[in-house]
Amino acid sequence: MRPITLITGASSGIGAALARVFAEHGHELVLLARREGRLAALAEEIAAHGFTRPTVLSVDLERRDAVAHITAELKARGLEPANVVNNAGFGLVGSAVSLNRDEELAMIDVNMRALTELSLAFVDSIARHRGGILNVASVAAFAPGPGMAVYFASKAYVLSFSEALHRELKRFGVKVTVLCPGPVPTEFQARAGIKSNKARSVLSLPAERVARIGYRGFMRGKRVVVAGLANQIAVLLMRVTPNALILAITDQSGRMAARVS
Repeated sequence: MRPITLITGASSGIGAALARVFAEHGHELVLLARREGRLAALAEEIAAHGFTRPTVLSVDLERRDAVAHITAELKARGLEPANVVNNAGFGLVGSAVSLNRDEELAMIDVNMRALTELSLAFVDSIARHRGGILNVASVAAFAPGPGMAVYFASKAYVLSFSEALHRELKRFGVKVTVLCPGPVPTEFQARAGIKSNKARSVLSLPAERVARIGYRGFMRGKRVVVAGLANQIAVLLMRVTPNALILAITDQSGRMAARVS
């Protein structure tokens, strides 16, 4: 079985940037997302730079049989994960009561359930190859988020789960890192309905920069990687600020984000 790095949500944004960085460092990749055309184009780009052409898998992680399908596809190709990068995820702006309930539950399926299953499904092969798991959360993980309640909660889960898994799997030689970027100008924000504003621009980093920070922290075996100095300061402040004040600030920020273009 040939060791590979599996990257979910690789069709754009941080996922595509992570694919480029892992390829640059000699990892053979399996790229996973729903949009096969986007994945194929990225695979061709990576191959054109002289790296091993990635394998492409078009899979919808909202499906309950998604991980079983991924496992079967990898086995059929003689591949097994040495690293798993759980980047796939999405958010929605609006009060939890007013948003489409099916879409909110789909968010939970992708952001939490699929990430959990993929984090646990390949531990044996990851341990054999002394590899690891890189889960992408957000600075949103450190605070409650009125106006994006389910999204913020899902990222809090990713942070907590990944930190615990880091401790549990350390004795098996498996690295577990959780990457927490701030706002990144990608398709994620458009899908979520997030409008740009000055506060977000201060915390914003390009996807390529976030990917390189995440890769470096992952290879060093860091437990938590917050991308960018401004975001590190913001997280430090959130850790010492009472939740009542954070709730008020986040609620006001969310209302402004919904109005400001």
